[in-house]
Amino acid sequence: MARARKRWVQQELPSSARGGKRKGAGRKRIAPRPQVKHRTRAELNGRTPVHVTLRLLPEITRLRRRDQHREIRHALARVAHRDDCRICQYSIQGNHLHLIVEPGTKRGLSLGMIAFKTSCARRLNGVVGRRGRVFADRYHARYLTSPAQVRRALCYVLNNWRRHGEHRAHPEWRTDPFSSADFFDGWTESQDRPRPKRPRPWWLGPEETPPVADARFWLLTTGWRMYGTIGTRETPGPRS
Repeated sequence: MARARKRWVQQELPSSARGGKRKGAGRKRIAPRPQVKHRTRAELNGRTPVHVTLRLLPEITRLRRRDQHREIRHALARVAHRDDCRICQYSIQGNHLHLIVEPGTKRGLSLGMIAFKTSCARRLNGVVGRRGRVFADRYHARYLTSPAQVRRALCYVLNNWRRHGEHRAHPEWRTDPFSSADFFDGWTESQDRPRPKRPRPWWLGPEETPPVADARFWLLTTGWRMYGTIGTRETPGPRS
């Protein structure tokens, strides 16, 4: 008579305090400052502006210099007018950049930032004679869903040099030359004289592409003005 085959049963592995799926598990990120968390980005409908912040590595610092500004401006002129992600305002600080963008979709925002970061990194590396990564982390995105938020973001970006105290070294400057302030038509001091839809500064050549694109949708064209125009001496508070 044939012997019955033994049926094997899967045994439970003994639990351990190390490893496994649990809160805080996995390799820890090592960085000198908190990094942007890898969370799923929100879906976009094409009408929501986004405030983007990009931080650079310590090897690429002192961005507020003529050569660095020129290369960043050329990178912006190359990618700012994309249909899927228009870059409408910018400012350059010592080790980071601020952008106000109008993306068509979540994918458009991602592709637009990849295009800008690639072009910008190549140009900045060329200025300092190095190769390799330039940006310290993935971009931080803040979604602007109300007129009040858009106004605060515009003031924060265009007058950010006052927040960092850069204006003290050049009291003769009315606005920040390392920003898109010359293309902005919402300054309080400029409302008493007619201005074109998009001011064109004297230093921009007639055949040169502007480094920023015209906004198309209500929040960034008209809606934010419900809360008043922006003064050139207005110091922005913390982002909210």
